[in-house]
Amino acid sequence: MNTGSARAAAVFFAGAFLGAALLLPAITLAQTPPTVASEQAALQTQLNEIDAQISALQTSLTSTEQQQTSLERDLEIITDQIQESQLAIERRNLTITQLSQSIQQKEDTIAGLNDQLQAEYASLAAILREEDELDTTSVVVAALTSSSLSNFFADIDQFGAINESMQQSFTDIQSSTKLNEQAKSDLEDQLGQETQLLQVQQLQQEQLQQQENQKNQILTATKGQAQAYQSLITSKQQTASQIQAALFSLTGAHAISFAQALQYAQLAEQKTGIRPAFLLGIIKEESNLGQNVGTGNWQTDMNPTRDAPIFAAITRSLGLDPDTMPVSKKQWYGWGGAMGPAQFIPSTWALYAGYSAPDWTYNPANDRIGALTGNHPPNPWNPEDAFMAAALYLTDDGAAAQTPRSEFIAAMCYLAGCSGVSNKSLQFYGNQVLCNELGYQQDIDIIDGTHDAAAMEQNTLYYGQC
Repeated sequence: MNTGSARAAAVFFAGAFLGAALLLPAITLAQTPPTVASEQAALQTQLNEIDAQISALQTSLTSTEQQQTSLERDLEIITDQIQESQLAIERRNLTITQLSQSIQQKEDTIAGLNDQLQAEYASLAAILREEDELDTTSVVVAALTSSSLSNFFADIDQFGAINESMQQSFTDIQSSTKLNEQAKSDLEDQLGQETQLLQVQQLQQEQLQQQENQKNQILTATKGQAQAYQSLITSKQQTASQIQAALFSLTGAHAISFAQALQYAQLAEQKTGIRPAFLLGIIKEESNLGQNVGTGNWQTDMNPTRDAPIFAAITRSLGLDPDTMPVSKKQWYGWGGAMGPAQFIPSTWALYAGYSAPDWTYNPANDRIGALTGNHPPNPWNPEDAFMAAALYLTDDGAAAQTPRSEFIAAMCYLAGCSGVSNKSLQFYGNQVLCNELGYQQDIDIIDGTHDAAAMEQNTLYYGQC
């Protein structure tokens, strides 16, 4: 091919890619394919239907709970609670599917933009090679190989214009890629919040089965007779001595009696202002969760940069073997590493227990937990220290106000950060904690001769689902 033909071919080649670059908005902002869009619309329709059903069930529950206690009323409440739990689980699965699809779309868009950028780079390389040839060609050679000297200089101008246009195209592609990567990151954060609750969902399913069993036991015991049901309720009342002897199961720690757990909770109340029954409700929920995921090892399940160095410092300061200490197991969606009954990750424990960067040396002057328990350094697997750490965290989020609303918000913050408080798909956790609290307050009333649970039950907005 002669020099003139080569220049012409290069101009055509570059022009073709420039044309593709000028179509960039249509590529990067293209509408979602019809099949994907229809799937998303179908998912959203299902979500809307589930939300409507949940709302209707909540209205039914509120109405039923206001009726006088009876066999029929309580069976109806259990049935509605079971249906609401099933719908909440179904809703979360749909949300996870929806977010996964959106992330895949962003990944496809980013891959397409990267392919386009590489093609543009190849085109620019061809242009630069031809432009370099033009720049180094003498006027005599140009006169011999071009139809006219003016065409030679016109080629140079055309290459320059195309070069500038392609540079702008690079900028546009890179900017669009950055926006799509940020959108993908945001979606992944949302997905993380949803999938982080998979182990919570397992607990919810277990509780659902317990509700089913409860319903069947009531029907078996009473054979549908209201009088027999009232006798059953009476027989279920526990004595103070039975409650105090009951063991309180804790993750990563030895089981303790309810009386000991209550003592730790009451100490936390004296030091932080948190309501003992609420703290017990949180610990119970977290310990139940930990039973599902508390079989991990720090070297394989813990974030190696954020948490592992702190974990090593914590166990070293306590004289413990890190390889034998139980932590939560890593899940496919994120790191594990939560410790003890309160399920703190090492980096959060450090904030309350006096471990400071960069070498994470223990400093008693910064130890908020030890300052209240007298244990220096505090131990996340020690129930007394774990209870106090949870109390500090919860009161930092407003639980010391001892109102149902403040406790509900604090529970939600404990689960997934305060940004998730208004997320309806997560609120079953706060509801469950408050139901735990109500149950423990009933036990405390028997032990102390108080009547606080009856007053709590009057607040059907927060305790009605119990």
